[in-house]
Amino acid sequence: MSQGYFITGTDTGIGKTWSTVALMQYFKNQGKSVLGMKPVASGCDEIDGQLRNEDALLLQQHASFMLPYRQVNSYAFAPPVSPHIAARQAGVEIELDEITRQYHQLKKQAEIILVEGVGGWMVPLNAGQDIADLAQKLDIPVIVVVGIRLGCINQARMTFGALQKSGVQCHGWIAACVEQEMLMLNENIQTISQSTDMPLIAVLPYLEKLDPQRLATEIKLKF
Repeated sequence: MSQGYFITGTDTGIGKTWSTVALMQYFKNQGKSVLGMKPVASGCDEIDGQLRNEDALLLQQHASFMLPYRQVNSYAFAPPVSPHIAARQAGVEIELDEITRQYHQLKKQAEIILVEGVGGWMVPLNAGQDIADLAQKLDIPVIVVVGIRLGCINQARMTFGALQKSGVQCHGWIAACVEQEMLMLNENIQTISQSTDMPLIAVLPYLEKLDPQRLATEIKLKF
C-alpha cells in the first residue's frame, strides 16, 4: 500500500525542494520505491520548446524511476509570480481534481509519493482555492519546511497556526538552514520547536551544492 506526504513551507525559496529530495533519498535508502510531484510551478524556463521548472526536474531526476515530465508537473508557467496570476495570464484554470487524479495515478506506481507545494501554505491556486485546499483534498500527512533565516520564527508560528485551523494531519517539520551565516541558529530552531507539538524530523545543514545522501542522513522520520 502506498503512502503520500505533502511538503509545504513557510515561504518561497526556503528549501522545500531540497527537503523533498532528501526525503526521497531517505525512503529509497529504506528500500522503498519513491516518486515526487510538484503539480504547480511558476518561474519555468523553456527547454526544447516546453516549459520546465528547475525544482520539478530535480524531483523527476531523483525518483526511483523516470516519469514523463507532465506527470511530475501538471501546471507549468513561465512568469515567476503567484501561480493563480500566472495561470490567469495563460488562460488556464488550475484544477485540484486534475492534480488529485494525477496523484492517484502515481500511487499505483510507487510505495511513497511526495507532493511538493508551491510557495507557502496559503498561496492561491485559483479564484477560490489555495495550497491548503489542495493538501486537504489529497488527504495526506503534511510535512512543513521552515527556512531558518531572519523572520523564520514568525513565519513558522503563523504557518503552524494555519495548519492547525485547517485540520490536516501534520507529520512533522524540517528546519532547512538556507543561510550560511545565520545568527543564533540553534536558538531559532529551539524557539520554533517550543511553539508546536509537531516533531522536528530533520535539521538540514547549509550546503552549497545539493547532496541528497548527506541530507538524508539527517532525517529522523517516525511512521
